[in-house]
Amino acid sequence: MTTNSSPATTTGELTMMSSSTYGRSIGSNASSDDACRPEGRILEVPNLRTFTFAELKSATRNFKPDTVLGEGGFGRVYKGWVDEKTLNPARTGVGIIVAVKKMNRESLQGLEEWQSEVNFLGRLSHPNLVKLLGYCWEEKELLLVYEYMARGSLENHLFRKGSSIEPLSWDLRMKIAIGAARGLAFLHASEKKVIYRDFKASNILLDADFNSKISDFGLAKNGPTGEKTHVTTRIMGTHGYAAPEYVATGHLYVKSDVYGFGVVLLEILCGMRALDTNRPSGQHNLVDFARPFLSDRRKLARLMDPRLEGMYPSRAAQQAAQLCLRCLASNPKSRPSMKEVVEMLEHIEAMKNSRPRESIPGSPRPAARSHSPSPLQQRPPVNAGALGVPAGYKNSLRVR
Repeated sequence: MTTNSSPATTTGELTMMSSSTYGRSIGSNASSDDACRPEGRILEVPNLRTFTFAELKSATRNFKPDTVLGEGGFGRVYKGWVDEKTLNPARTGVGIIVAVKKMNRESLQGLEEWQSEVNFLGRLSHPNLVKLLGYCWEEKELLLVYEYMARGSLENHLFRKGSSIEPLSWDLRMKIAIGAARGLAFLHASEKKVIYRDFKASNILLDADFNSKISDFGLAKNGPTGEKTHVTTRIMGTHGYAAPEYVATGHLYVKSDVYGFGVVLLEILCGMRALDTNRPSGQHNLVDFARPFLSDRRKLARLMDPRLEGMYPSRAAQQAAQLCLRCLASNPKSRPSMKEVVEMLEHIEAMKNSRPRESIPGSPRPAARSHSPSPLQQRPPVNAGALGVPAGYKNSLRVR
């Protein structure tokens, strides 16, 4: 296919190409009862607008440099304006803002991942998944159009320095963690369990009210069927977040996502990156370094993010640390389900009355310098947080 003459034609061709991607043809006759989940649903066909390239050029003012929100492995992301009802291009300041991701023709992440994004995110509807509004495929141009996430990525708020970014409070951290957990739980509860495969802080975007949503489904896979426990696939993702069994064998379990969530929850607690080669020797890998602190409540305060200034319920922090350890279990079978994770986080969030515990002075905390996690060799990770980063943050973004 080289052009997208009409939404019906394009969607039809995508359906034929993606029958194995989602485990069922997009046009299948699944009942609405089968497709519905609490707070979310799985659509039988992608409910997406097909944009022309000319429309997206107009919406972004011809992809003007000052509309760039960020850049990742796929390409640049631009701010655009469209009419709220019709999604037709609109003048700057009129209608609603959208994020337009335009593929770099030299990118290693091409048609396959673009198509995976359309087929997965185009069918999945949930409050904690970023909404894909439409796409464009004309000649060699591949673009995706998303809802705009005003607060950018969780990664920016946890690790970026500067007066424009306020430290996240304990309550906001729990709110963000619960939202992301609900998104993963929804994916795992679908009939063809969807394994997200690239869960990390840069792929969690925040709206104006700090509601968290999972973005970037380019690596999503269907989970095992029948009596199978895993699917085998080439290793792709990001070092520091990928589950050890997946890195070692290529065996991908539904609970491989739970490990990734555990890493992000650990980052939320301590404000340090999963992998940072600028930290002292022995502290490069956050999970390895943090385990002794997570398992000892007397040491936990030394690990907690100093930007919290001790303003968190100590019992809640201890419970969150224990949850981290369970998610980071070496054996996938020992990890909780994401449904259980959501329930435990909701319980932790409710623990607001216990006395905050101050950080212990002089604690052996890793250096504050940050270095982006290095990608697994097979695929450079996308800075997906760039999809919704406000223009004012764009100078702090970088390609990893």
